[in-house]
Amino acid sequence: MDYSFDAEQQLWHDTLHDFMENEVGREYTRKHDEAREFPAEVYQKFAENGWLGLILPEEVGGFAADPVMYAIFCEAIAKFSLDTAACIMTGMFTAGNIARHGTPEQQAKYLPAFLAGTQKFAISISEPNAGSDAASMTTSAVRDGDEWVINGQKTWCSGAHHPGTTITLMARTGSERYAGLSMILVPNDTPGLTVHKLNTQVRRSLGTTSLFFDDVRVPVSNTLGEVGKGWEYVGEHLEYERLSLAASYVGNARTALDDTVRYTKERHQFGRPLSSFQVLKHRMAENEAELCAARLLVYSAASKMLKGQRAVKDVSMAKSFAAEIAFKIATNGMQALGGYSQMAEYDMERYFREAKHGMVGGGTQEIQRTIIAKEMGL
Repeated sequence: MDYSFDAEQQLWHDTLHDFMENEVGREYTRKHDEAREFPAEVYQKFAENGWLGLILPEEVGGFAADPVMYAIFCEAIAKFSLDTAACIMTGMFTAGNIARHGTPEQQAKYLPAFLAGTQKFAISISEPNAGSDAASMTTSAVRDGDEWVINGQKTWCSGAHHPGTTITLMARTGSERYAGLSMILVPNDTPGLTVHKLNTQVRRSLGTTSLFFDDVRVPVSNTLGEVGKGWEYVGEHLEYERLSLAASYVGNARTALDDTVRYTKERHQFGRPLSSFQVLKHRMAENEAELCAARLLVYSAASKMLKGQRAVKDVSMAKSFAAEIAFKIATNGMQALGGYSQMAEYDMERYFREAKHGMVGGGTQEIQRTIIAKEMGL
């Protein structure tokens, strides 16, 4: 099987990497990470290029890009930071849900504004006592006439605090474990909703939050799709989500490894470059092989999705393996750079922090292995 890019894919790859080098860059990335600021200027550039609609259908203004082109995109935009990539990718899945299941009124209200960069989305599933076991959530939405009355608490809702953000809330509208869950669109300035930004080690630019709902009222017309279909809707884009995460880990790990190689060539100790020491060059050679293997897993999964084949196991394997390799590469980079690895201007400490988050965010390593085992019939 040949996973090399054709001419169109290579052009897309080169266009994106040129954009990241020339329009984003390391200095801009560091600035927003250190200041915990959303990269608004870059986000708007993505909107102006039409890339926010990459996986949306053409009839709503999107590009309808295939999974391979989307993987190329996610790999590239994580070049300097997984958090920067998350700022772009997070809202794309909600936009896709609205394109597939939203009413004509919802599509007209939200999608043009999303494509223009003025409407952002956050998705809220996890709760303090419902993380990996998300279906045990208790935040409730009770119908009162033409309104939902929402009460409860959510956590780890990334990007919910930014102006112009609508939260896609998964709430319990019935008693059934899965069929009792619905998706409701809740603007983040709705009365009764308190959004608290968390002081986390990662997600500094996008930010992540806890949400508190105290008799929050929104129209029933804000229901996304059918009542009781929330779990089903989230499941529809899990393959795309895990593919996007795996590809982004690969993209960021490539930069981390390249930075390590460059530093060890330039840094001299005991009269010779660090790269000449066997322990370091063997470590980097092993990382190179592992990273190439992770990348092949990503594009194998993307190719399978492109053919319309089931890729649940493939994307979970790609995500879990790529996350481990990204963390291993960043850890080895921290060791190679020594004291300099602690300094923000060398970037490695950011790669390290963000890679560790990759082993939890979007489904933990343990959950991914459970999915893989289930797909194996275990």
